[in-house]
Amino acid sequence: MSAKYRSGAIRFTDPEPQPEPKNLRKLKKAIRKKWGTVALIDILKEAALRTGMLKALAPVGTREAIDEAKLLERLLLIAYAYGTNSGISSVAAGEHGHSEEDLRYTARRYFTALGLKAAGVEVAGATFAARQETVWGQGTTTVASDSTHFKAWDRNIFTEWHSRYGGRGVLVYWHIEKGSMAIHSQLLNCTASEVAAAIEGMMRHATTMKAEGNYVDSHGQSEIGFGLTRLLGYDLLPRIKQINKVKLYRPGREDEDIYERLADAMTRPIRWDVIENNYDQLIKYATAIRVGTASTEAILRRFTRTASHPVYQAMLEVGRAQKTVFVARYLRSRDLQREIQEGLNVVEGWNGANDMIFFGKNGELSSNRRDQQELSVLALHLLQAALVFVNTLMIQDLLAEPEWTGALTDEDKRALTPLFWMHVQPYGEVRLNMGNRLQLSAPEPADAA
Repeated sequence: MSAKYRSGAIRFTDPEPQPEPKNLRKLKKAIRKKWGTVALIDILKEAALRTGMLKALAPVGTREAIDEAKLLERLLLIAYAYGTNSGISSVAAGEHGHSEEDLRYTARRYFTALGLKAAGVEVAGATFAARQETVWGQGTTTVASDSTHFKAWDRNIFTEWHSRYGGRGVLVYWHIEKGSMAIHSQLLNCTASEVAAAIEGMMRHATTMKAEGNYVDSHGQSEIGFGLTRLLGYDLLPRIKQINKVKLYRPGREDEDIYERLADAMTRPIRWDVIENNYDQLIKYATAIRVGTASTEAILRRFTRTASHPVYQAMLEVGRAQKTVFVARYLRSRDLQREIQEGLNVVEGWNGANDMIFFGKNGELSSNRRDQQELSVLALHLLQAALVFVNTLMIQDLLAEPEWTGALTDEDKRALTPLFWMHVQPYGEVRLNMGNRLQLSAPEPADAA
């Protein structure tokens, strides 16, 4: 570190690139050869039959008159219609024996945001339970989060122009764990705080995963974000875009001569007295976020209107101390740098799959109703989660065959992901045949069907 660098006191060099995996392309081709090209509706059907996830879609009324088998078929078709953005009219024209009127009636009674969130939790839990440690390694406690931009009709108050993405629309904020499974998704306005969205996802996901760390990009971190995550008890692990200009805060005035080599990058001491004087209020706001009596967005908006608020200043001091600790760790550890980069690559891969699945209407949310936009996003979440679940079972089946024993190198296992779609056919006429199943060796739970 030196003040002579014009771009900042910190000089950061990127880690050396890791070796390329050699056998993953061969593995994906072998999966396509064994199971052929699989229609996306069949991927969703297989996941629904094996996990029972669509049982979470309960009727809004008390009376039920639809046969259980017919209901399952209709819910599959509706989820496909919303999740691909192709629409109910288009899906109703397929080969399945259900009219557009039947599908719309069922969608009104059963297709709710609450039910879709519960279905997403079910498929995530089934995926975690199905994973073999010999293939995927031990379970992780960290998730990556990032936003992606969806175009949307502009004749409503929620569609906004996004300066970074350069277009009108809305944001969807994802939380994706290392194995490419989504544990939470949110529909946001373009002006919403990504820091708040990242915290909400960590607090509100209902899966069995114990999330203790959160990889975010530069837009998902700030000093206030570091402060809140410290108070909430998990690690914020960002990739900071201009880390060369970050200032490190001193522990105290008596330490000014201890860190001579860091002097050019250091600034004033942390004001521990401000934290001490407002500690009870800090815990109060953190508890409100944890138990859900207040949203992170609401608390941050309140504080940013009055930046001189003593509790806000105390939270900033906590964040500055925590950010200094993180930056020191990050600059010292190549393993941490690679870990964060790999985690963010996972969520970028998830965003890439959005384009393949959400293909209808050029990927534009074609409704002015906020509730319908949310249903589309949650159905997309469900379809991609179903793809990850089925791909997980396919990979495990293939690797259990004798010719694949010991075939994967350490580099292959490091880069192995169940989020790929070279064997998937998302387009074309929708043909639903409940008797046509994928041949997978994993046993089905007794209560799934």
